[in-house]
Amino acid sequence: MTLDAKIIARTNAEALIPVETSSEIIKEVPKASAALQLFKQLPNMSAKQKTLPIASTLPTAYFLNGDTDMKKTTNAEWDKLTLTAEEIAVIVPIPEAVFDDAQYSMWDEIKPQIVEAFGVAIDEAVFFGVNKPSSYPEAIVTQAIAKKNTVAIGTNEDIAGDIIGENGVMSKVEAAGYKVTGFYADSTLEAKFRNLRDKNNQLLYTPGLTSEMPVSLVGRPMMYDETGIFDSTKALLIAGDFTKAVYSIRQDITYKVLDQAIIQNTDGTIAYNLAQQDMVALRCVMRLGVQIAAPVNRKGGENRYPFAVLTPAADDSDL
Repeated sequence: MTLDAKIIARTNAEALIPVETSSEIIKEVPKASAALQLFKQLPNMSAKQKTLPIASTLPTAYFLNGDTDMKKTTNAEWDKLTLTAEEIAVIVPIPEAVFDDAQYSMWDEIKPQIVEAFGVAIDEAVFFGVNKPSSYPEAIVTQAIAKKNTVAIGTNEDIAGDIIGENGVMSKVEAAGYKVTGFYADSTLEAKFRNLRDKNNQLLYTPGLTSEMPVSLVGRPMMYDETGIFDSTKALLIAGDFTKAVYSIRQDITYKVLDQAIIQNTDGTIAYNLAQQDMVALRCVMRLGVQIAAPVNRKGGENRYPFAVLTPAADDSDL
């Protein structure tokens, strides 16, 4: 059999991708992405864009001066936040021999790679701005630093003070009128947290020993970076009101099996010549919208932002 005839037969590989597997990947991506585990999920998008109203002006009430005093009027205003479904994609090169195996063996090999790749792309974009679509909000770490919602590690007597103390990152979020609902941290911080105790010698940090007992810090869920996306030169920990960060899935993972393509590296060099190397490549695409709301409240000012970051010490920032 010629190479061309063999590859033509392989173009039917899309049929080997069961519909239920597509659904499984969509369900697994939030588990692989820290952002999608911590953010609030909205109903799936039925179009490219979804809008959300957020309060921009709060009403004001007044006491009356005597029985005949005139009641005053006030107003309340709302702005719109727009979520735009942006495309996330990954190409997984596969030796053709994989397709000679059973259908489930193929997916055992490929699915974890797809899920991890989507999770990494999402987290890098929303937390640090790496390859961020222009329609997405400013990256959380970037915006928190711009809003001066930062505390350098070592500012207080210990790391507990840096996070939960009066001058810690939690206080930055609370001063803006929001409540900290969770933390996302570089994995190197775990060793610093294990023996944190309050003044009554009670542990502040709970390690995640089982799935029923997840990691928590002062009763809030804590997640660690498991994929290496954390840029520790900019931030070591993110604290915030993750209910103000929302996402919605457009719910369309699509696949295309490539068999004659050349896959290039970012520098233009050829990574794979599929036809010459007896390979195919599975191109997977999904679409996702993300937004961060900073609704007006009675406490925060115009510079309010629902996230703050623990930064490296000044002499470590260039390491």
